[in-house]
Amino acid sequence: MSAHSHDREEGLEFQPKFDASGLVTCVATDAASGDVLMVAHMNDEALRKTIASGEAWYFSRSRKGLWRKGETSGHTQRVIEMRMDCDQDAVWIRVEQTGAACHTGRRSCFYRKVNGDDTRLSFVDAERLFDPEKVYRK
Repeated sequence: MSAHSHDREEGLEFQPKFDASGLVTCVATDAASGDVLMVAHMNDEALRKTIASGEAWYFSRSRKGLWRKGETSGHTQRVIEMRMDCDQDAVWIRVEQTGAACHTGRRSCFYRKVNGDDTRLSFVDAERLFDPEKVYRK
């Protein structure tokens, strides 16, 4: 283990390790229930805006831009706690979720279960809290 990786893994200095695209993966969970709500990405600016504002900010790989969770839908995430993983290339945020976390209108992005035959999915906790057609009008 190099001195640098030892410092990153055992030290207390905040030194996020961004991938080749300048991103870290972020897992958001419900602070009250512990349920996984979504997985997204943060660049340096999103990470710093999240820390400064206490609201979740992400970087959209498809739109190639910064976005604040809930800026269109009103379904925001207030950050209760942020943790870095061992090598600082992934972030875990525990959030107070207002409304739905998923752009499909569901509470969580993880609303389908992989069945034993590994060819089909089935819905679980899949009720919609809002209609995405009405919320995300182009």
